[in-house]
Amino acid sequence: MARSPIRPIRAIRAIRLRGLGIDYPRRGKRTWRRWIPSWRQMLSGVVLGLVALAGLFAVVYASVDIPNENDEARRQGTVYYWADGSQLVSVGAVNRQNVTLADIPRSVQNAVIAAENETFYSDPGVSATGIARAAVSIVAGGETQGGSTITQQYVKNTYLSQEQSATRKFKEFFISLKLNNKQSKKEILQGYLNTSWFGRGAYGIQAAANAYYGIPAKDLDPGQAALLASLLKGAEQYDPAGGKGNHERAVDRWEWILDRQVEIGTMTKAERAAYQKFPEPKPATKPTSLGGQTGYLVDIANKYIKKRSGLTDKDLFQGGYRVHTTFDRARVGQLERAVRSVRKRDLDPEKRSEDKYVEVGAASVRADGAVVAVYGGADAVTHFANNADTAGVPVGSAFKPFVLAAALQHGDGVSLDSGYDSGGRLIKDGPYTAQPTPSGAGPGRVTVTAPTSLRDALIKSSNATFTLLGKDIGLKKVKELAVSAGLHKESLARLDKSFPLGTSTPSAVRMADAYTAFSNEGMRADPYSVTGMTRDGEAVEGFEKPEPRRAMDASVANDVNSTLGMVAWTRLGRDGKFGTFATTKAADDLSAGATGEDDRMKSAWFIGHTEGVTTAVTMFRNKPGTPQLLGMQGVGGPDSGRGNVFPLRIWNAYVTGEADPRTRG
Repeated sequence: MARSPIRPIRAIRAIRLRGLGIDYPRRGKRTWRRWIPSWRQMLSGVVLGLVALAGLFAVVYASVDIPNENDEARRQGTVYYWADGSQLVSVGAVNRQNVTLADIPRSVQNAVIAAENETFYSDPGVSATGIARAAVSIVAGGETQGGSTITQQYVKNTYLSQEQSATRKFKEFFISLKLNNKQSKKEILQGYLNTSWFGRGAYGIQAAANAYYGIPAKDLDPGQAALLASLLKGAEQYDPAGGKGNHERAVDRWEWILDRQVEIGTMTKAERAAYQKFPEPKPATKPTSLGGQTGYLVDIANKYIKKRSGLTDKDLFQGGYRVHTTFDRARVGQLERAVRSVRKRDLDPEKRSEDKYVEVGAASVRADGAVVAVYGGADAVTHFANNADTAGVPVGSAFKPFVLAAALQHGDGVSLDSGYDSGGRLIKDGPYTAQPTPSGAGPGRVTVTAPTSLRDALIKSSNATFTLLGKDIGLKKVKELAVSAGLHKESLARLDKSFPLGTSTPSAVRMADAYTAFSNEGMRADPYSVTGMTRDGEAVEGFEKPEPRRAMDASVANDVNSTLGMVAWTRLGRDGKFGTFATTKAADDLSAGATGEDDRMKSAWFIGHTEGVTTAVTMFRNKPGTPQLLGMQGVGGPDSGRGNVFPLRIWNAYVTGEADPRTRG
């Protein structure tokens, strides 16, 4: 029988280890006990391991130097370009005013320490557990973890990049240790407060105090200090001006920071009791370089950039980016002039109270999803909300084409000639065929003889027909088709009997994009506003052109599109104030269009497609500081009804390039 090789191998191993003075395997022990190290051996191993780690730590510590501070003078603005390559605007100059710690109230220092690093004055400048957790998360591909000390954050702000990587975290750890030994805690805190990002374009506590409260840092009270300290967690999430969610988060964290100061002993209960009311900051403003439509264009581009690349407002404000957009300079100017012209000639807020607080939003989108023009409001510096890209305005009857499309797509045997009888029963084989016939001058003047077909129901904007149609086809199917066409789920209203009538509140950008499916044989692409982006000559990934997708069958899209053409002709020919408006170039080129008005008279829309571009125009009334829309009754005078003619007039002035479409003929 052959001998087992195990014993010779064990013997060799034992000889080698004993030759090093190590009694292993252990003599005098039997069975498995020979292979279990003694407690002395284990202790020796731990000591040797610690000595080795300490040696490695010392070597690394000695090899990592504190680099030079970032050179702010080399920081560049971010440049945005029109679609033709010419410069739109350059933004991102650093807004920072360094101050000494003596000019920063103790309440500000305490609030920041309580919020970010309560052991700041006693720790060695690093949090080993926090940085290990962050490094593991980064290596594993997870989200960035917090836990950095104030010293570590200062090192990242001043000496390193904002890159989220294990390598950067490693450097940050050792540089923070060295800096903590080289500088006093007060010097580090002063540097941190002068380099931190607070949002609203503000670097440092002095710029932040001015941006949020219009005062220097030395005049901040403990309540204001707690709000500014909360912004260090992420201004995009905690600036109260960012919306309801931001405001709620800001209030919660503000309260927590004040309470935390009481817990750690830097504020008394009596002092805390004096700050019960949230210190609302002043409204956010934009740089004057972003005036007019420029700020709205940059806003849309930045939203798209953050969605596609993962960059934040802070990243963009660091500067150095080159952003190439889809915006057509001529179209943007033409759209703005059209709105101003119609407002000037048709509205008189000085004499008619109904004409006060009127807002307009508009957007033009190509069939491939490119946003070529927007009108976001009178001036991005004074009117912060972007009317072209903000949901909240009921779309009204302009939603009915989606209901019709859902019926044609999912209703077995339903056609444009189907209709409802007097008992509300859907007759699919079409005994109620609409017969449009010419009437009067101009190609847009028609008379419809059968008011019960689906075709004519859309032309007449029949609420009764579309309420029944939505119920028969199924509101979920209508919603699914609207989402397939590009409307956000969040902007769609609840599914009740009013849903088919347009209680949903999509933006003008999304409505224009969704309507491209009707004029493009059922195909549509997500709206996009940036074609490419670089920094230091390197391309930023994420800006591939959106792929077109099918929203509905081509036959369905063509049927709806042809009906929309009749809707537009009817609307163009009805308004006697336009004179020969129906024979203008806009009418000659028009392939489809639809009006929309909210039944509660809170909004008016027109969406038209011509020359390969779909444009949505919306009008509503909104008093600043109030969440509810005002009524549109009487806007433009008693003869204008609900004011629903004005989006159509703006659209016509825009596509024809005429200052006032009513002067034609």
